[in-house]
Amino acid sequence: MCDLLDSQQPAEKKLSRMKKLRRTLSESFGRLALKKDDNGFDEICVTKMSTRNCQGMDSVIKPLDTIPEDKKVRVQRTQSTFDPFEKPNNQVKRVHSENNACINFKTSSTGKESPKIRRHSSPSSPTSPKFGKADSYEKLEKLGEGSYATVYKGKSKVNGKLVALKVIRLQEEEGTPFTAIREASLLKGLKHANIVLLHDIIHTKETLTLVFEFVHTDLCQYMDKHPGGLHPENVKLFLFQLLRGLSYIHQRYILHRDLKPQNLLISDTGELKLADFGLARAKSVPSHTYSNEVVTLWYRPPDVLLGSTEYSTCLDMWGVGCIFVEMIQGVAAFPGMKDIQDQLERIFLVLGTPNEDSWPGVHSLPHFKLDRFTQYSAKNLRQAWNKLSYVNHAEDLASKLLQCFPKNRLSAQAALSHEYFSDLPPRLWELTDMSSIFSVPNVRLQAEAGESMKVFGKNNIYGKGLSNIKH
Repeated sequence: MCDLLDSQQPAEKKLSRMKKLRRTLSESFGRLALKKDDNGFDEICVTKMSTRNCQGMDSVIKPLDTIPEDKKVRVQRTQSTFDPFEKPNNQVKRVHSENNACINFKTSSTGKESPKIRRHSSPSSPTSPKFGKADSYEKLEKLGEGSYATVYKGKSKVNGKLVALKVIRLQEEEGTPFTAIREASLLKGLKHANIVLLHDIIHTKETLTLVFEFVHTDLCQYMDKHPGGLHPENVKLFLFQLLRGLSYIHQRYILHRDLKPQNLLISDTGELKLADFGLARAKSVPSHTYSNEVVTLWYRPPDVLLGSTEYSTCLDMWGVGCIFVEMIQGVAAFPGMKDIQDQLERIFLVLGTPNEDSWPGVHSLPHFKLDRFTQYSAKNLRQAWNKLSYVNHAEDLASKLLQCFPKNRLSAQAALSHEYFSDLPPRLWELTDMSSIFSVPNVRLQAEAGESMKVFGKNNIYGKGLSNIKH
C-alpha cells in the first residue's frame, strides 16, 4: 500500500504544477478553453469559473457574422496573401485576450492540438474591414451599367488597392444570373498573368458582387484612342499575351466564347488580360452541343453563324484572327451592319464561299443554303487589309487563324510558335503562368504615334451587359 502511495506522489506533484500553470494562463488570457465542434475542429470557449472543460461556458466564439454585436470577441485573421477560394489543410482560429496576446490554436491532420502564443503590438478592432464583406470596399465611381450588372471603380479598405466591383442585381423570381455563377466558378480556378484576377465574392440578399483587380482600360478603348492601326510591335505583344492566356484556359478545356476587344483589358503597363467569362464554359469530353447564340457578331466564326453547335477551342481562335487584323489595320475585319446573312457575305467576300471541297460537311449545317450566298473566290488577305503586308509573317498567321473550316484553324499553342513571333526574346516561352511578359528585359510597349507611353482610360468594361455597342 505504501509503495502504491509513493508511486503516486510524482504524479500528484506534476498535477499540482499543471494546475498552477493552468491558473496562471487563465488569469493572463481570459479563461480560455477548447472543445471540439461538430466538424472536429477546435472552438474557443469563454468560461466564467473553470478552464478544465467547456461546461457552464458563457459563450462560444463563432465567426463575426453569426453572433450578436454585444457578444463579439476580438478576432483577427492574418494571412500573407489572400485567396478567398483557397482551403487550407489546417483549421486555424485566433482570439485576442485582454492583455493583447494572441493565442493560436491549430489542429493538424493528426488531430493533435499545438497552442502557440504570439504577441501583437496592437489588436485588430472589431470593426476592422475583412474580405468577403460589402463594407470592406469603397465605391469611387461608376464605370458602366448593363442589363443585370453595374461596374464601379472601388478601393479595398483591407489593403488600400483599387478594385473593380461588378455588382449583379438579384431578383427573387429569377435568382442569381447563370452567367454570374459561371463566371465566378471558372475564374476562381484560373491564376494567370493574362487573365483578370477575381479577388473576392460578396453575396447579399439583393446583390452578388464580384471583386476584380482594377485594370485601367480595354483594347477597344485603346484602339479608339489610337486610330489607324497600332504600332506593329505593340500588336505583337498584345497578340502574344492573348494567345498565352487562351492557351492556358484551352489546356484546361475551357472555352471563352466571347472574344472581342471590349473583353480584353489593358493595364497601364500594357499587360493584356482576358475578362468577362460570363459566356465561357468548361468543355466536357465527349463534346456536347452548345448554344450558337454566342460571340458578338463581328467576331463570330462562320460555323457558328451557319448554325453549328458542335465546336471546340477553334471557336475562340477565329476571334483571335479578327482581333489581330483589327489591331493592325485599324478597322474591324468583318463589320457586319445588318444581320447574320450580311456578316457571312462579308466573310465569304474575302475567304471565298465554302463548298464541300474547302469545308467538308458545310452543306449539312442548318443555315447553309447554297443559293442564298453569292459565289466568291478566296483572296489574299493583303488585298482586303493592306497593312498585313507591312509586317513580316503577319499575313500568314492571320490566314491560318481565319479559316472557314474550323479544324483548319491554328491552335493557341501552335500560334505562339509561329514565325511572326520569332524576333521576341526566347525567355517569353519559359515564363511561369503568373509571370508578366514585361518581367523579361527589353520587353515593353512602344509609344503610339503622337502619344506618350502611358495607357489610360476612364472606363473599363468588366462584363457582358455593360457594353451597348451594336455589332
